[in-house]
Amino acid sequence: MAQSNNIEKVSFKVQGMSCSSCAAGIERKLNKTEGVIGANINFAVEKAQVEFDKDKITLEAIMDIITSLGYVVSAEASGQQEKKTLKVQGMTCSACANRVEKTMNKMEGVISASVNFAVEKVTVTYDPTVIRLTEMKRKISALGYELILEEEVKEEADEDEIKVKKAKKTMMTSLIFTGAIMGLMIVHMFMWPIPGYFLMTVVLGFPIIFGTGLHVHKASFKALKNKSPNMDVLVTLGSLPPYLIGLLGFIFPIQTFIEMATTIMSLHLVGKYLEIRAKGRASQAIKKLLQMGAKTAKILVNGEEIEVSVKELQVGDIMVIRPGEKIPTDGIVIDGNSLVDESMATGESMPVKREKGHEVIGATLNKQGRLKVEVTKVGKDTFLSQVIKMVEECQGSKVPIQEFADRVTGYFVPVIILLTIGTFVSFNLFPNFHRGIIEWGANFLPWVNPDLTPLTLAFVTSTAVLVIACPCALGLGTPTALMVGSGIGAEKGILIRNGEAVQTFKDVKAIAFDKTGTITKGKPEVTDLVTVEGIKEKEVLYFAGSIENASEHPLAHAIVEKAKDQQIPLGEVKDFEAIVGMGVVGSIDGTRILVGNRKLMKENNIAYEAYEEELVRLEEEAKTAMMIAQDKKLLGIVAVADPLKEDSIEAIRELEAMGIITAMITGDNQRTAAAIGKKVGISHVIAEVLPDGKVEEVVRLQEKYATVAMVGDGINDAPALKQANVGIAIGTGTDIAIEAADVTLVRGELSGIISAIKLSRATFRKIKENYFWAWFYNALAIPVAMFGLLHPMIGAAAMSISSLNVVYNSLRLKKVNIEPSYKKA
Repeated sequence: MAQSNNIEKVSFKVQGMSCSSCAAGIERKLNKTEGVIGANINFAVEKAQVEFDKDKITLEAIMDIITSLGYVVSAEASGQQEKKTLKVQGMTCSACANRVEKTMNKMEGVISASVNFAVEKVTVTYDPTVIRLTEMKRKISALGYELILEEEVKEEADEDEIKVKKAKKTMMTSLIFTGAIMGLMIVHMFMWPIPGYFLMTVVLGFPIIFGTGLHVHKASFKALKNKSPNMDVLVTLGSLPPYLIGLLGFIFPIQTFIEMATTIMSLHLVGKYLEIRAKGRASQAIKKLLQMGAKTAKILVNGEEIEVSVKELQVGDIMVIRPGEKIPTDGIVIDGNSLVDESMATGESMPVKREKGHEVIGATLNKQGRLKVEVTKVGKDTFLSQVIKMVEECQGSKVPIQEFADRVTGYFVPVIILLTIGTFVSFNLFPNFHRGIIEWGANFLPWVNPDLTPLTLAFVTSTAVLVIACPCALGLGTPTALMVGSGIGAEKGILIRNGEAVQTFKDVKAIAFDKTGTITKGKPEVTDLVTVEGIKEKEVLYFAGSIENASEHPLAHAIVEKAKDQQIPLGEVKDFEAIVGMGVVGSIDGTRILVGNRKLMKENNIAYEAYEEELVRLEEEAKTAMMIAQDKKLLGIVAVADPLKEDSIEAIRELEAMGIITAMITGDNQRTAAAIGKKVGISHVIAEVLPDGKVEEVVRLQEKYATVAMVGDGINDAPALKQANVGIAIGTGTDIAIEAADVTLVRGELSGIISAIKLSRATFRKIKENYFWAWFYNALAIPVAMFGLLHPMIGAAAMSISSLNVVYNSLRLKKVNIEPSYKKA
């Protein structure tokens, strides 16, 4: 179910804060204010992000509260904002991504920017009245990178394919020349001297260092110019100086390093090609989604079928979809019936029946009958577009654990350069100490040569330190795992909105459920009709159906449907009023009619005690009993039951077995709620809770269990979903864009919660594994290189392998089984 249009999220500048406690004070004040669903104050960037109900509080009132606390709200707080996910080209390692991200977050008008190096994208939220995308592009271009605006972006699959082909061509060219150099070196060193060997290596090495590797040197220059050294700087320092120093061999009889320089560059290009290809595999989820959509549609125009591009479809068009064809876009069936394969949307393998009045989702497959479908959504409003947007947002967001890694990566390259200089100086100041270590290493390491001069040893060792260090592995640890994990979730009908939810979800100790539409199907039916002596059933249904026809409550709809089934004409309602937590009242045919619970009857002095036993019986059967009264006289009782979802009992049982406490928060009376709770196996039943009280109940659970998830339909539950550590929205079909939730379950089954938790745990486990191997590699390899026990060419290969290991470890997530255990059987 879609979120209420009255809920708005805005971001704006807050100035005058001197420390994080100032931010915390503003946050506490706003979160206690009626109408504010959630407030987050970021002291570091001096920005506030507030979600509120426009029916209860205005943006101006929120700003006044902040001003009254002694802070200044920036004039740019217009409440207007847009969120875009754009491509960034030219980044070569995570240090580049950090540079772009910091620059964009400092731009006036940018609310937040998050760069994902792995997919080369930035997710930016900004105020279009303050800054334009073209201005962002200009500022990013000044850094040496390219921000690709939305209209300039090609299809994802084509773009990645072009990138892989280009990287492969560069790599192959470099390998051909390097292979020739290595072949000559083997012949020259181990068979017979080759006349002009040195000149040949210089000539063959030139296309590598200044041809295929030119883009690396250009990127290095830009990085140094912007005072943000990155991976390219290390590769340039490891290849360009050795080549240039080697040219002195034309003048002086010195050891040359042409072979080493060309091999380092070639191995770097091999690693980059493999990394680009692997990252392409990691981001396959969005490519698959983009490819799922139909390209054309057949529509009826003046009674004739014509074929048009999907991009030309408009709301109201009538599409004709035959068996075996994809449904071009979201719509509602106006004629025909069929079985539709919706596995791409919901993860459900079995086709579902769709007939007149049913909604259908674009890109799903019509399996059986001919359908006529009226277009209801096009372009960015469609289900498929919303899924792609949510997956991109998740991939563009950051997991809290990544923040520390990003800070480290920002200092990584400068520290490595300092260590390289220190190593070079140390080898020249203490040659005997270092030679002793090298002589020891020569006993079991064939590439270690203690016979080289101190200056040569210092140069070779320093180069090894440069090329063995790998900041990319640290930068790829989180985004690649998040890419794969969010993709798996999308395929299973689990849409994760942000990376923080991945880290939090695994620690959930308790889950609170709304009842209607969450544990139950949300389609209640009238099960019992009890009348007072002398009153006919049709009379009770007439009054109950007439007044409930003015209500939007799901239980009211069930009564109205029952009256219509009995072919009872409904009366006109006047002075209708819905009383929260009690029922409804109104006038029908000049008499006052009341439909509701005991509280409503007591407040209106209507005697119902003679039917208390009947009420208790119905409530113990997990039915909601509503009394109907005319003026001061009780007419009867209508009992409505909302059947449980097929997997509610099994899902809650498995959650409890996983050590997670389950709770149900409902407005039902204690007896009815307890009956449902007992039936499904809920640990804690919290009944008779008014909609505004759900937030307080979630807070109480958080005080007891610390990390709490809330599951609801995203409308009345929006504040509670925001209050919970993880908000989980039950989505159905096309209505999945629920802003209040961190996770949306498209299929609406509770089994999705178990899968989401398992996916969260598996994804976070991969993130931790990636960081461990990245740290372990650098912590082990850099000291070994500093002691002169590692050849630069081996270091260059190891550097590439380190990054690849992280990416391929993330890809292994695809093998993880996240299905609930009761479904595996």
